[in-house]
Amino acid sequence: MSEGAVRKVGEVAEATGLSIRTLRHYDELGVVTPSGHTAGGFRLYTDDDVERLLLVRRMKPLGFSLERMKQFLQATDVLAAGRRPAEGAAGSEEWRAARATVEEIHREAEARYRDLQKHLDYGAEFLKLVRERLD
Repeated sequence: MSEGAVRKVGEVAEATGLSIRTLRHYDELGVVTPSGHTAGGFRLYTDDDVERLLLVRRMKPLGFSLERMKQFLQATDVLAAGRRPAEGAAGSEEWRAARATVEEIHREAEARYRDLQKHLDYGAEFLKLVRERLD
């Protein structure tokens, strides 16, 4: 980990919009673990760590549990590790399972997004009705 590519927890909190407490909680649960620590034990995050945190932050409004977020990150790590292994080769079952997890979470996210959009549409209708009553 190069020194120029790391940020302390306060900087990461500001960059992601997540609280320091939330970042510590994610670390304790193993959802997103910082890549390093200072000699004094302070968490150090790389740009890749920050990207992972931003993924988690984007999943949060869709109502995914922290465990599901962790599963998603683990599965995407497997897929990002390299090309799909040949059938029967070492790692092919893990790759297939990871792919299935990401596909499943994608379907869940689409359904949750549609539901959230419906609620936003109801909210917009309500605001319109309130404005009409004020006129």
